[in-house]
Amino acid sequence: MTDVVIRGGFVVTPGGIERVDVAVDDQSIAAIDGELPAGLSEIDARGLHVLPGVIDVHVHFNEPGHESWEGAATGSRALAAGGGTVFFDMPLNSIPCTVNAHEFDRKRQALEAASITDFGLWGGLTPQSLDQMEELAARGVVGFKAFMCESGLPEFPRADEETLLAGMRIASQVGLPVAVHAESDGMTRALTRRHGAATPAAFLASRPLDAELDAIRTVLAIARETGARLHIVHVSSGSGVALAAAARASGVDVSIETCPHYLFFTAADLESLGTIAKCAPPLREDLEQDALWNAVASGSVDIIGSDHSPAEPSMKQCAFGAAWGGIAGAQSTLPVMLDRGAHARGVPLPRLASLLAGNPASRFRIQRKGALQVGLDADMVLVDLEASSMLRAEDLLQRHAFSPYVGHSFQGLVRRTIRRGETIILDGRVVSEARGRFVRPALTQ
Repeated sequence: MTDVVIRGGFVVTPGGIERVDVAVDDQSIAAIDGELPAGLSEIDARGLHVLPGVIDVHVHFNEPGHESWEGAATGSRALAAGGGTVFFDMPLNSIPCTVNAHEFDRKRQALEAASITDFGLWGGLTPQSLDQMEELAARGVVGFKAFMCESGLPEFPRADEETLLAGMRIASQVGLPVAVHAESDGMTRALTRRHGAATPAAFLASRPLDAELDAIRTVLAIARETGARLHIVHVSSGSGVALAAAARASGVDVSIETCPHYLFFTAADLESLGTIAKCAPPLREDLEQDALWNAVASGSVDIIGSDHSPAEPSMKQCAFGAAWGGIAGAQSTLPVMLDRGAHARGVPLPRLASLLAGNPASRFRIQRKGALQVGLDADMVLVDLEASSMLRAEDLLQRHAFSPYVGHSFQGLVRRTIRRGETIILDGRVVSEARGRFVRPALTQ
């Protein structure tokens, strides 16, 4: 007798949607079929859709060192409440940042003690960390993160073109991707001197679309020269996606990530919302957002990551120019994609499952995750596509109940999140404190 049977749900697989049962045994999917024998326990999924658990490849849970901004305990619970079962934590804003094996070990230990979801870790690519990259690869990082402009933290300096060239050669040798924040440092510095950044309008002028496109062109050329696997994070624009997609078609090994906030909010919202919607790259105009949605639907975009980057409320509830540039949204990724993607734009659920789980698992070579398939980990989320709900501050499980999504209604409600066969979230509540596990790319196993 299997451990758990999920009964009668509409199961979303790469091949389509079918009303079947799912059996779970020893934390893995044991069977997917029309009507399976009884399990030791059973979950009634009738009327619900069953999707693979969200793999969020881009979060800043900041532990150790900045747990007052967000930690793995609260961050992983928020992620799980939004249907997430795995996250990849960025090397900043931990203090110290994850740029060597010692800090990797400290972070892994801290997250194993706190997270209720499984997790992987990014390493840093900075001018000072080049000689640490091979050891980080041996430890099991999913890849290396670099900033082409200033990161906002002096502990994580930007990688100039020389550093990127050297770092991407090393990454190519060890077979790991490089994730790049693509904004031109020269352009953003010059335009900030000219316009300042004290108001939403000045901030938008200081970080224009051209700064993103210029940086994307530069890093695509370096990826072509080095043969590195490039992952461009939080592309904010349809134009940026088009550049990267054209390079991919010509042979560059590049994957493209965007974020829910670029698909939900526009530059006009930054004017009305203020600091809570401040991020970099900034929100774009309606036409770029429409082009970005088209790229999501067509398959040009590979991955949706939250770029959950919160801070203490005082760092947002202040003058605009001094405010932290980051959006708290790990709990809202799947609701945004169901509401604005599946319902509003007709994006098929198998496509959403690929963006949120399948492509992250395959791109970063996490073998047992990413799909509802026999033999893989039983990571899944049960959603009610017909239910609507308004996000309230008290619904947020992150450390600070402060998000631009609060007050918005979403059609598509997460009912249950299951990590390796165990329910960890039920109707917005944490129901298991069992700790998550560290995952690493198959390449380094």
